[in-house]
Amino acid sequence: MDNKDSEAEIHPLKTEDVKLQENHDNSVERRRILTKQPSQLSRLSRWRTAAFFISLFLCLIIVFAFSFIIPCPERPVSERTWFRNYDNAVAYKFLAIEDVNKDKVQDVIFAFKAGNGSSSFNTSCLDEGLPSPCAFLAAVSGTNGRVLWERPAAQEVEWLECGIQQLGEAKAPGCLLVGKPEALTAVDLQTGEVQWRQSSDFGANYTILPPVAVIPDVDSDGVQDLIMFIATGNKVKTFIHSGKNGKQIGSPGSLDVDGKARYLRQNLVSSYFLFYTENSLYAYSLQDLYSAATGMERKLPSLEQDPQWEKNIDPVTHRLALLSSGGIRYLARIPGRSRENILVVSSEVATLVNAQNLQALWTLNASRVLSEPLLGYYKPDVLGLVLESEIEPNRKKVMIVESGSGAVQWDLKLSWREGSPGPAALPTADHRSAFLLWGEYQAAGNQTRSRAPLQKLYLFHPSYTNVLLELRNSTDQIIGFTAALFERSRHACYVLLRGPQPNEEPGLVSLMKRKLKEDVSQSRVIWLNQVAVDTEQYVRDRLYRMRFHSRE
Repeated sequence: MDNKDSEAEIHPLKTEDVKLQENHDNSVERRRILTKQPSQLSRLSRWRTAAFFISLFLCLIIVFAFSFIIPCPERPVSERTWFRNYDNAVAYKFLAIEDVNKDKVQDVIFAFKAGNGSSSFNTSCLDEGLPSPCAFLAAVSGTNGRVLWERPAAQEVEWLECGIQQLGEAKAPGCLLVGKPEALTAVDLQTGEVQWRQSSDFGANYTILPPVAVIPDVDSDGVQDLIMFIATGNKVKTFIHSGKNGKQIGSPGSLDVDGKARYLRQNLVSSYFLFYTENSLYAYSLQDLYSAATGMERKLPSLEQDPQWEKNIDPVTHRLALLSSGGIRYLARIPGRSRENILVVSSEVATLVNAQNLQALWTLNASRVLSEPLLGYYKPDVLGLVLESEIEPNRKKVMIVESGSGAVQWDLKLSWREGSPGPAALPTADHRSAFLLWGEYQAAGNQTRSRAPLQKLYLFHPSYTNVLLELRNSTDQIIGFTAALFERSRHACYVLLRGPQPNEEPGLVSLMKRKLKEDVSQSRVIWLNQVAVDTEQYVRDRLYRMRFHSRE
């Protein structure tokens, strides 16, 4: 330190030069740092810009690929009308609507009897070892009427039902058929192949009570099982079959009834089966039927009994004390707020019964009801029933009844003839229904009694309570009729199966699908009263633009 101080005293100018040099060096370093910082920021900004444009470019590539390179699934183009004709054949009274080929369009399944199938498959009865003619089961595409599959099924069809889930080893949906020679056959819904066939002995002069009931897996093979009821005289036989291979489980049970019986399944804590004749009503739990068939008591949650119902069932005769059960024509399940209720249609009245306490909710005068009650919506989201009752020979009254109160919301009188199809309903986008009715409308004072009534198809929608649209006039014998939305919330169609029946001479069997809008655009407007609120063309156009909505 002493040396440095001495040197500073001796050379004062030299010290100043050193300080100046140091200040200069520091200034240069600061300028270099300041110059370097903008350079780094500029380089970072360029990287951000590059990343943005690369991301944008990748997004454009993805959009381009999905738009033009990767093909979108083709939507089937449904024909508005198609026909499928079979010469020298007869038709069975059966129609089913199912999506057979999984293209999201409903298809049609039907049965006919002929010597040969269609030219599309060139199948014959001899292919299955059956005498000619024989019964064919066929599935037809809902889009264009093309035959999807066709199979000789039996010499004669006694009973047929489709849409049963989990049949066979593959647990696939299928159809069940009882034919002659007596056999129970399961057919794959998608391919038409036989999944299993079991010979059956139902006895003489038997009648199958539809539908087949699907029950829980009681034989522990992993596939749901089936229960069938066969009426012979004053007895109802119970058959339980495995859904996996069709083998009978246990032996047939026998139930005593006092006449020609039908049945309804009611789901409570467990399933109850209501058998009804003209004068009596019987109730059996699934546990009762299983025990009668197998002789065993099996404890399954699905086989539990409902204590409230058991109090009202006679333990010996199994008669159910359900109001006055005389002259029962139909039983139907009606959805309620918490559970399904039971509609009892007798020869004079219709009564809705609470399924929980078996008390009447309402009663309506309805004599000689002609067809099973149909569900539909007259008011938005308010469930209603369609009842057709005979008021005099060849005259019927169509009523739409509110299910909650029993109030008649709309009614119409039509002429009709024996064998005419029942009504149908299609859900619309305004949360109501379009109703399809068969008969012949004749204005008051213009009724013609000298000829048989015509078969005309009418459309009614609650938006026009005083209007009917006459869609078509059919002179052919109609074997089957149904209506459905062939695609989800669109393509409302009806299907007609026409031709001779099995007890008649063979002739032309015709299956037709028709889009409802095609008939609406060419329909005849009928005013139910003299007050016309709109022009006829305006009514047609508005109902033509009506949209539909699937409720499932």
